[in-house]
Amino acid sequence: MNKIDLIIALANKTGLTKSASESVVKLFFNEMSNALANGDRVEIRGLCSFYVKKYKAYTGRNPKTGEPTQVKSKILPFCKVGKELKERVDNQN
Repeated sequence: MNKIDLIIALANKTGLTKSASESVVKLFFNEMSNALANGDRVEIRGLCSFYVKKYKAYTGRNPKTGEPTQVKSKILPFCKVGKELKERVDNQN
């Protein structure tokens, strides 16, 4: 499922127009992105929780040449799957 599929499903289930459904989906994703950019945690019970991890700078190696290279510090988003989703996916087998 991609973003367009989600918009169409929302429109079909709620009776909203596609443009209204698109606005809702965009608002949802924008607010999630803004929260993560601010360092907040986003938790959707039964599905997953999104959070950011901070990594310190370190010295790595160039895989082609083997030369040491400095890797800058970074902040990356992560997703931890919820128990209900894990069980639902596992029961499909």
